[in-house]
Amino acid sequence: MTAPVASSNTATTKTINIIEAAGLPFDSRALRDVLGAFVTGVTVITALDEAGTPYGLTANSFSSVSLDPPLVLWSQALTAPSHPVFRAADRFAINILACDQVEISNRFARAADRKFEGVPVRVGLGGLPLLEGCAAYLECRKITSYPGGDHAVFLGQVERIERTERPPLVFGGGRYLVAQPHDLGAFSIDLGIASLARVHAVRLASAAVAQLAAELDETVGLGVWGNQGPTIVRWEPARRPVSPNLRTGLVLPVCTSATGICFAAHLPPELTDGLIRRELLATPEMCSIFDAAVEAARWAGVVRLVATRDFSDMYGVSIDALSVPVFDQTGTIALALTAIGHAGQLDVDPNGRLVSALARCAEGLSAQLGHVQPDHNGGQR
Repeated sequence: MTAPVASSNTATTKTINIIEAAGLPFDSRALRDVLGAFVTGVTVITALDEAGTPYGLTANSFSSVSLDPPLVLWSQALTAPSHPVFRAADRFAINILACDQVEISNRFARAADRKFEGVPVRVGLGGLPLLEGCAAYLECRKITSYPGGDHAVFLGQVERIERTERPPLVFGGGRYLVAQPHDLGAFSIDLGIASLARVHAVRLASAAVAQLAAELDETVGLGVWGNQGPTIVRWEPARRPVSPNLRTGLVLPVCTSATGICFAAHLPPELTDGLIRRELLATPEMCSIFDAAVEAARWAGVVRLVATRDFSDMYGVSIDALSVPVFDQTGTIALALTAIGHAGQLDVDPNGRLVSALARCAEGLSAQLGHVQPDHNGGQR
């Protein structure tokens, strides 16, 4: 795939900035890191050789050029084994992949024979193979090609198009992503459509949680306050998760879970008191412990549970857990970000990397939801 590689970390970003400021030449890896910030769709370009043999390759170098006439372009490395075929072909098809076609993308990104073996196709204009199950198709007549450094740029006129209802596959920062609508603006929040606001919050946070779990290699969950109390709506597991039994839709106790304590610390009491009283009636010895945990969460901004066995029936082991709040524009907690791990293996240091990363992520999401942090003088910043 002609795509950028892994997303740049803070050190890489600083290096690129220094190179730019000093007027020094940057290397191709630094350029690829920067280009990785531009998120694209993923396509498979197909063509036929003179004998009618199908060829295909994965590319995210596709772009529209003109609506009238309808023109598109894509580029291919001159060193690609199939380049002579695409250079000679007078037609090509753009298969815009759907979100469930990662395997297809990977298959056609490799230099291998029999890429089409076992892949359902249908015949398009000029006999070109169209991959079944894609999000969209553009069947093109090649107009010309241009030199582009170590690539050739192919310009084509679109002769037939098709759009399906399947959401597209997305690529950026060296990995596949999920496209989600960013469709809730200030007008919806101003109208007080709370349920849509929460859907929007979950969408934003789901992407952030996936990125956070991948960067830290920790299991991170996303919690909301549901009809029955704190509820996990998404898990992003580490490479070695605490348990294979990570269930979404899981309703957690308020008084003994990190997610529950996080909501109890920041929600209005009228929303939480009924559930809290019910749980503490069953375990009155927990009253002082719970009260202390809530106060600590309000003071520190993070809930820390160390070596709790309250979930050993579910996970089979004692766990450590951390949870931080995400606030909406009204200052109300909208979500909780919760990390869990084997007891003694999760970094629960208040000044550690994991707590800092969770806090930064929560602050970023809160800002996107319109929350304004109060400054130390009681104003806003």
